[in-house]
Amino acid sequence: FAGVVYNYDQEGVHRARSGWEQSICVPLVQPDTWELLQQWDELLEEFSLEEAWLPHRYEEQQHNCFTFALAFINRVRQGRGRQPLSKAQFTESFLLPHTREASRYLTLHQQLADSDFYVVPLAEQEQES
Repeated sequence: FAGVVYNYDQEGVHRARSGWEQSICVPLVQPDTWELLQQWDELLEEFSLEEAWLPHRYEEQQHNCFTFALAFINRVRQGRGRQPLSKAQFTESFLLPHTREASRYLTLHQQLADSDFYVVPLAEQEQES
């Protein structure tokens, strides 16, 4: 994926194009919501400039990057007439499935590496490349 990662910490909101290569990408928008995809960057930029995300408001346990992400998602949901998600709902529905999948992948990768296996692309994958 290409794009900008927004994150919030004790220094405020940051925008980065690199440094997040080891992150998990969690799709939040359905592919059929073209109009929302077109507005996403603008909505996120406007949201990130709000007073709530000034550096002095950061609090490690209660007002952090997770809070930033969930508040933005709930703002978008509200704009589309949907109910806000709680921290528990967001974690269960969006974060845990992707972190479990990443964990399984990393475990398998480590087991293969420890067993001296070498992964070779299938012939049909080589032709598609």
